[in-house]
Amino acid sequence: MIMHSERLSPMCSGCVQKSARQFDTRCIGSLVIVAYVLMSSIQPTKAQPFNQADARVTLAKVLNFYRTQVGYEGAYLWRYAADLTAQEGEGTASRSSGWTQPPGTPTVGEAYLDAWRLSSENACLEAAIETARALVRSQLVSGGWSSHFDLGNPGRKKYAYRTDGEQRGRNNLSTFDDNKSQSALSLLMHVDEALDFKDQPIHEAVLYALERMLKSQYPNGAWPQQYSEPPQDSEFPVLAASYPDSWSRTYPKIKYIGYYTLNDNNMSHIVDMLFEANRIYDREDCFQAAVKTGEFFLSAQMPEPQPGWAQQYDLHMHPVWARKFEPAAITGGESQSVMRTLITLYRFTADRRFITPLPRALTYYRKSLLPDGRLARFYELKTNRPLYFTKDYELTYSDSDMPTHYGFKVSSKLDRLEQDYQKVLADDAAQSAPPRRLLSRIQTSAGLQKKAATVARSLDDRGAWVEAGRMRHQEESLEVIEMRTFVSNLETLARFVGAQ
Repeated sequence: MIMHSERLSPMCSGCVQKSARQFDTRCIGSLVIVAYVLMSSIQPTKAQPFNQADARVTLAKVLNFYRTQVGYEGAYLWRYAADLTAQEGEGTASRSSGWTQPPGTPTVGEAYLDAWRLSSENACLEAAIETARALVRSQLVSGGWSSHFDLGNPGRKKYAYRTDGEQRGRNNLSTFDDNKSQSALSLLMHVDEALDFKDQPIHEAVLYALERMLKSQYPNGAWPQQYSEPPQDSEFPVLAASYPDSWSRTYPKIKYIGYYTLNDNNMSHIVDMLFEANRIYDREDCFQAAVKTGEFFLSAQMPEPQPGWAQQYDLHMHPVWARKFEPAAITGGESQSVMRTLITLYRFTADRRFITPLPRALTYYRKSLLPDGRLARFYELKTNRPLYFTKDYELTYSDSDMPTHYGFKVSSKLDRLEQDYQKVLADDAAQSAPPRRLLSRIQTSAGLQKKAATVARSLDDRGAWVEAGRMRHQEESLEVIEMRTFVSNLETLARFVGAQ
């Protein structure tokens, strides 16, 4: 996701409002269809150099196919069979469903919005609005989103969607796992900003989400993996992290969704989302919630001999098991994200508390590097021995028989973290809030033209990028449509279309 402190204005606010009011999420604008029907045969050739007019038509063709044939009323999954007979996110999914975890619906919506800023093509904005409205329809009463959502009537009966009134189902668990609710809310905020806050359903969904999410924060500043109701503060004492007297070497099968969860960088994504809410809406409560999360990071740093962080903590602030391959341990993975977020917090606040833990943590993790220069995902409490699992999920010190679905070794980012730490020490902290990466149109170039032509040439006749792959829940290899590829290639086309 790309953060924005300014936005391009390819059309006036009145036109944007008119576009938002008149756009029908069941169909694409007539101008896009006309362009696609009349000119869909355009393909770059050596005899006919690919120009911006060609790119604009190609962009329209791509939008038409992905919005009407791949997505479902703005909902997107991770991948689709090339013939569109099957689709999936992290799990199997129905035709009318979407996935919130990247590269699902929020990621695709951000790609459409970025394409609009880059190209000035209104159809890209319309596609982003359509995707945002799919998320409005799938927002839970608890304020966030589940991993999976369904826009079709049969599938909706399982979930407590806010817009379904008395017909809603029972599943009301909002999840922060894998950047799901965070990315969904971020997209809604960005579309709301692009429409000058004039689209009432989108704007109301943002305000509702912020209200409910802020209430889910624990007294110590931490966040759960999933929630449906606000926590009872008296049940969650504010403590510093410590080692348990003992811990189980076998999976205890305990429900973990309410633990203080750093796994998959959940809280770092929450901090990013809160700072965006503060920027867009001038919400001081969101800024303070981000600061409070940073204070949890401070209290969650383990004492010597392992001044790092765990993936998850119980209410006693002890490292604890989550899934059957996530033991109570110190993590070499999420801890690096914590350190990066602490640097971000210092840049926003100029509060030196947030970088005080870094020297000890960096020294500890450098001493913990594996022979190949990576870090173990898990280090045994106190002994610091790397922990792994066999394919039968037996805890072991050996890395010779690990499952392949999970990263038990992670790349080291310690050098970059050290550089960033030294840089903020040298900067004027009071003026060191990180600059936002702005999306701006660029000068056209032979390199950009060549890249756009390559992207256009790789489309099939329908306007799809098809590649060899595998559906996670099918044994045989087949041709697939990957949404990660779509997001990357869409940006390339949009950059060329809007280049000056």
